[in-house]
Amino acid sequence: MSANSGGEVVAQSPPLGYPSDASAIDIDTLHTTLHHSFSADAALRNNSEAVLKSLKFVKGSTVLLLRIAGEKQVQFEVRQAAAIQLKNICRECWAGDRVQPKSPQLLLQGETDPIPPTPPAGLLEEDRVAVRSGTISALVVESETSVRDLLAETINCIAVHDYPERWPEALPTLLSHIRTGTDTGDALRVHNALLALRKLVRRYEYRSKEQRGPLADIVRHSFPLLLPLGEQLVGANSLEAAMMLKQILKIFWSSTQFYLTGITTIEEIGPWFDIIFVILKKTLPEASTGLEPLNQPTAVEERNAWPWWKLKKWGFQIMSRLFARYGMPKVAENEDGMQVFAEFFSTKIATRFLDPICETLALRSSGQFCSDRVVQLCLAYIETAVELSNTYKLLKPHLDFLLYQVCFPTMCLTEADVELFDSDPHEFIHRTNNPMLDYYEPRMAAITVMVSLVKNRGQPDKLLEFLTGCLTRYATAPPDQKKPIEKDGALLAFGSLEKFLKSKKKYASQLEGLMVTSVFPEFNSEVAYLRCRACWMVQYFAKIPWSDDGTNIRTLIQLVLPRLSDPSLPVQIEASKALRSIILEVDAAEEVLLPVLPQILTEYFRIMNEIGNDEVVQALEAIIDKFGDHIGPHAVTLVNQLATSFSNYCEADDDDDDAAMAAIQCLECISTVLRGICDRPDMFTLLEPLLVPLCKRILSDEGDLIEYLESSIDILTFLTLFQDKISPQLWECFPLLYMAFDLWALDYVSVMVGPFENYIIKDTATFLSAKTSEGIPFLDLIFAVVKKTVDNDRSGESYSRKAITLLMTVLHCCKGQVDNYVPLINEICLAKLAKAATAKRALTRISVYQVLASSLFYNPQLQLQEFEKRGVTEQVFGLWINDANEIEKWLPKKMTILGLCAVLQLPSSLLPQSIRSNLPAIFSMAVKLCEDLTNEKKNKKPIDGDDDDESDGGLDIGEDDGDDDGGEDGYDEDEDVRNPEDEAYMDALKCLDGTDFSKILEGDLDWDDEDDSDEYTSPLDQVNELVYLYDSLYGAAQKEPEMFQQIQSAVAPDVMEACQKLFADALVTKGKSAS
Repeated sequence: MSANSGGEVVAQSPPLGYPSDASAIDIDTLHTTLHHSFSADAALRNNSEAVLKSLKFVKGSTVLLLRIAGEKQVQFEVRQAAAIQLKNICRECWAGDRVQPKSPQLLLQGETDPIPPTPPAGLLEEDRVAVRSGTISALVVESETSVRDLLAETINCIAVHDYPERWPEALPTLLSHIRTGTDTGDALRVHNALLALRKLVRRYEYRSKEQRGPLADIVRHSFPLLLPLGEQLVGANSLEAAMMLKQILKIFWSSTQFYLTGITTIEEIGPWFDIIFVILKKTLPEASTGLEPLNQPTAVEERNAWPWWKLKKWGFQIMSRLFARYGMPKVAENEDGMQVFAEFFSTKIATRFLDPICETLALRSSGQFCSDRVVQLCLAYIETAVELSNTYKLLKPHLDFLLYQVCFPTMCLTEADVELFDSDPHEFIHRTNNPMLDYYEPRMAAITVMVSLVKNRGQPDKLLEFLTGCLTRYATAPPDQKKPIEKDGALLAFGSLEKFLKSKKKYASQLEGLMVTSVFPEFNSEVAYLRCRACWMVQYFAKIPWSDDGTNIRTLIQLVLPRLSDPSLPVQIEASKALRSIILEVDAAEEVLLPVLPQILTEYFRIMNEIGNDEVVQALEAIIDKFGDHIGPHAVTLVNQLATSFSNYCEADDDDDDAAMAAIQCLECISTVLRGICDRPDMFTLLEPLLVPLCKRILSDEGDLIEYLESSIDILTFLTLFQDKISPQLWECFPLLYMAFDLWALDYVSVMVGPFENYIIKDTATFLSAKTSEGIPFLDLIFAVVKKTVDNDRSGESYSRKAITLLMTVLHCCKGQVDNYVPLINEICLAKLAKAATAKRALTRISVYQVLASSLFYNPQLQLQEFEKRGVTEQVFGLWINDANEIEKWLPKKMTILGLCAVLQLPSSLLPQSIRSNLPAIFSMAVKLCEDLTNEKKNKKPIDGDDDDESDGGLDIGEDDGDDDGGEDGYDEDEDVRNPEDEAYMDALKCLDGTDFSKILEGDLDWDDEDDSDEYTSPLDQVNELVYLYDSLYGAAQKEPEMFQQIQSAVAPDVMEACQKLFADALVTKGKSAS
């Protein structure tokens, strides 16, 4: 760093590989720089930000940042800025700087060692030691919330990489602070140490049982300290007590939500339930009463954030989770070692906690406050309680209270909802269409409880009578006495019971009447949210047996269409979704809608321009799919509008999830349009100028638009597959596709293979001659993609299998033109084969055989020379022959036949000794696979319309749906509900024993049982493997009859019999081709 003429600190980029000198910055200079980072002077601010970005290269900088962040005498904003910089450096650099990417040439030259990264001098080992210990010391005495949380997150960044191996003292240090704080009454120290302890625990929250050893160690050492602390705190009424208890419960949650790590006996976990029970039973009085806990806020947002309500939320969350996990003993039988605990929980704990649960649910009906999240968690507990016999019998006398005082009022719109509907329709739409809110807000939980009671415990007549009464009262009441919120709630309940009502004859027959009398009138209601609910109902009851001559369904369509232009935006959204349901479910819809298709498309685009909503675009996609034969004249307009909408949505705020989802749907909708015109290459020519810039933007935006990458690749696949030729503009996407893969999209290789193959197959000459602006051949880029995927530990086996099919495509398309690349093909494939040689499943080996067979077909002599040069001929063919019975798909069968037959075509004098001795086995394998493939083709059923087993599109609505719901009256109160979904979930958890949950979340597990060989195309599609086998064997017999006779005498009689049949079939096939 140096000072310019104005005396300001300027960052100097350090030389590559060399840390900056420790004397390059001092604490006063750093303090000034941090202060300038939030200056109103843009020049000062920009200069300081440049300096701060280079701090990771400065030795000692992290220690200085920590000193400033922890110094109470320093201005708060400067401390906060220092804490932010410290956290960012630790997050980015603690594991070491990122490896530099390799160029394709270096990859192809076998340069596998990464380019040495620039070392983060600010995190040399001596600084790391100081930061590890200093951050804890600073945290435990920090009272400022934002600085405290930043320091805690810094501990988390360090623990991810260092705990416990390089930071074993972290746990004892934190426990020491908790003891000291408890003994001295230092609540701040205890709370902040608990906060840091939670960071350690969370690292293992989603790990498999086998990987939770450090968590078990944490539990073993910390819970004996936390339990008596919790027992001491539950009797207190201070905010500090609530905050400490909240951290204790969060630690308990992270330790137990997947497995009861470290506490498996009833004696160990029982006292924890006592603590939670006291917390949940605790009354939280209004501030006006003067009772403790004092000073409950009056504003809803402040109440929700009040530590005592937060504490209750965590208590209810723990109990709801444990009940769902272990409350059903029959389900818990699937988890080893938990049967005793599940029996204890279901008989002793689950019933005991119904008391505080129901007391809490009664708060709102008595006019008291209860947070939405707490209500949702209580109802989630009730949902499980309905299924368990022990708890249901206790609930049964209180079902009226539960349904009519808790669930139904919770389902109804609140005054705040109506205000939001009218004043901020965009936010209302966002909230009602956000699926994540279903897991946190009480409305969906209330619906789930209601549906579970009706489906699993039977006797729905009283509830349906109540709901019908709501509709009747609304219809008969004078206008000034109507209760539209109550009617909206009743319709919501009917729609939520849709599956049950359709599955029972006596209710299904009444659904048309419900729609005509209670829903149809609301399409023209003066109450906007009732018009919205009417459109919502169509999405659930469009497919019912309309009994008349079609008048009602046509009336329904005519009622929905005007709502696309309703004055209220939420109504427009629901109308667009309703029309989608009609199109998908009602056969007569096409006749009514086709004449007004252009107007419908116009309305959809108008709505899309108004708001980004993925379900609107999904509805448009359904229209395009349904009217595919009529879309051609509108294709250019559609794609242009969709591309424009996509661009507009991309410009929305980063936190606008609705716009992001709508943008994805725009791209998928474009794909639907392209699918509908795939037999019109002339249309693709018109659309390409609209779509290539869109694809280039996504591919070249440094990963900022990665969420749209897969959809854009789908579009690129259409453009490269269905046009007669690939234009120069389309070729410009090829290197961009590679750069995206190389720099930020390695995980998308499986979808990138498609367009890469299309480029190679469609225009092989250009592919072989084209180069990047740096002079790198496109052919080298393909090999770099394959090699990087196969060599990278991040790539799953399915990715590797997909990538190496590119080598097969190159060999198929470039006959005689890539001889120099055959050694590299062998290097890649044989290395992969060696790694997969002992794998139980042969999927990867079979993928390698496909490429090796392609290389044998490309040039058998050259390929055998490569085997011999490496001394692996006998091993490869031995492994290949042993795996013959594992080869099930047509593509590896065909390629194996072609490759082996290419070997049999060679003169025996050119064959290595290891091959000559294996000729009978090679012959037998080729014949057997060809026999299998020929029989499969003969037995393959033609696709000739609808399967006889499929329905005619109608719904057997009057019949029971076959669910195991215990009959018309549900399960008896002495029976536990058998929930297939819960049982499947527990079975899945058992199957995942030993699995790292974080890998599931990251998608790193190789669960790919299938391949997509049925979709693979290449010039070799024109080669008939049966005819090729005949020509190869017949030719070999003619050229070297003695050798062929030796082979015949060495193979089994059934092989020769199969060979004779294949010869006969081949002659028939050749005769048909000749004619």
